[in-house]
Amino acid sequence: MSLLVVGLSHRSAPVSVLERAALSADAQTKLLQDTVAAEPATEAAVLATCNRIELYADVDKFHAGVAELSTLLAQHSGVGLEELTPYLYVHYEDRAVHHLFSVACGLDSMVVGEGQILGQIKDSLARAQDLHTAGRLLNDLFQQALRVGKRAHSETGIDRAGQSLVTFGLEQLAVGTAVPTWAEGKKALVIGAGSMSSLAAATLARAGVAEIVVANRTVERAERLALLLEEQYGHGLTEDADTGSVTARAVRMDAVADELTRADVVVSCTGATGLVLTAEVVAQAVEGRTGAPAAEIAETTRTAVQTKAPLPSAGGDENCPLDLAAAQPGFSVMGEAAVAGMDAATLEQHAAWAAGGTVDRRDRRTPEADAELINALAATAATVGRIPERRRPEPVAERPAPFFFLLDLAMPRDIDAAVHRLAGVRLVDIESLAEASADAPMAADVDQVRRIVSDEVAAFGAAQRAAHITPTVVALRTMAADVVASEITRLDGRLPDLDERQRGEIRQAVHRVVDKLLHAPTVRVKQLAAEPGGAGYADALRTLFDLDPETVAAVSRAGDSTDEKDRPA
Repeated sequence: MSLLVVGLSHRSAPVSVLERAALSADAQTKLLQDTVAAEPATEAAVLATCNRIELYADVDKFHAGVAELSTLLAQHSGVGLEELTPYLYVHYEDRAVHHLFSVACGLDSMVVGEGQILGQIKDSLARAQDLHTAGRLLNDLFQQALRVGKRAHSETGIDRAGQSLVTFGLEQLAVGTAVPTWAEGKKALVIGAGSMSSLAAATLARAGVAEIVVANRTVERAERLALLLEEQYGHGLTEDADTGSVTARAVRMDAVADELTRADVVVSCTGATGLVLTAEVVAQAVEGRTGAPAAEIAETTRTAVQTKAPLPSAGGDENCPLDLAAAQPGFSVMGEAAVAGMDAATLEQHAAWAAGGTVDRRDRRTPEADAELINALAATAATVGRIPERRRPEPVAERPAPFFFLLDLAMPRDIDAAVHRLAGVRLVDIESLAEASADAPMAADVDQVRRIVSDEVAAFGAAQRAAHITPTVVALRTMAADVVASEITRLDGRLPDLDERQRGEIRQAVHRVVDKLLHAPTVRVKQLAAEPGGAGYADALRTLFDLDPETVAAVSRAGDSTDEKDRPA
């Protein structure tokens, strides 16, 4: 097994880079075809979601594989290799298996524990199978990843650690209000009819919106989704609460501008390569709702935290290491903020100055206590270089309460980011979701899922290593059977007077001898091959018994063909 994955995700790259590197369906198809056509890859699969792009391949050379896969990703994403390289990560063999299994369990998702990734992995495998770029390794890998993900969700509470991206996005729109309370009675417009849009529509229906309008370039798909919503949620009872009946209808994309003036909530997730909603279109919708021109948020800001009054000084500051002339009002030369950023030597000077007692204090601290504190900070600075800078409170813009809510789940984005400057509009997109999820709490069940992943990686590696030696064992037993058949034929020629019963006894005796001689070595070699570093046992077996490499390869090809027939469609 020489599994290699090269990719980038929300953990390694800013959203702006992910957005530019996003692959269309056609680009993914071409990338897979070009990967298997080029050396050194023999199999390939692409996992492309709104926050990750990963290329999996079975390669025979690591360094050449990394170079080739990186180049192909750059070519098909349209982002230059030199620009893309700093954001790429590489996993090889067991580390690559561990990565995919973690992804399948939701551990690597923007919202930890979300289950949407399982459907995306399934789609990725189906695409590779349809294009015949997935062989035995990637078929086994992705199918096992799906099983591991399902096991994690069924055996642990990982679902409590996070939600789907849709649910998390709606929570961000609701700004601290329970989503059902926020959504009750609202009118929603869902742009797109794919899996993510369908999930968004169903989530909104369960939350209690009164109406859902589905817009899609292929209006038939929008109509199917609207009909499904009516059937499942149009009778006034959802699985979460008793809510009003949800009405759903479909419209063409050219009707979106009109629907914006009636919608309270907009969720967009399409495969478009350009903007679906520009700032101008949203501004016109706001104007249509309010009857007044849409206003942008004023640039004036207010300070979130008031500064304290300055402490009076008794003079004698001439030896203070600080530039007191540049100090801001309310800035205490004796406070911890005063020494932020200082190196150890300057801190020691400041401690000596503080010990002199030249500053009049309102508190009960003594110069010696100040000096002790600052010397302790100096010791820290001697270790880490300097005291970290303390950030001032971020300015908070004065914003009116939002009445128009937009959730952009597309990559690249569907909605112009400039929309967030419009008064009364709240926009949540992939970038803001990434920032919000960075501080999201993780459930204790995450540790249990990590143990499941580790166990499954070990089991998968053992199974692959054991499978690697199977063709060699089969070839050895085939050779032994041929030797037995040849010797029986020779014996028949030399002893023509033997009756059939005697010949049968001789055949069974010879077969038993060969089977007993081969049983222990073949069982043991499979056990050894399943252990880490056991790949060399197959080579040793071929060398010891002088097995024809082409015979082993033929057995392996026959096994691949059988596996392909046995795989579910």
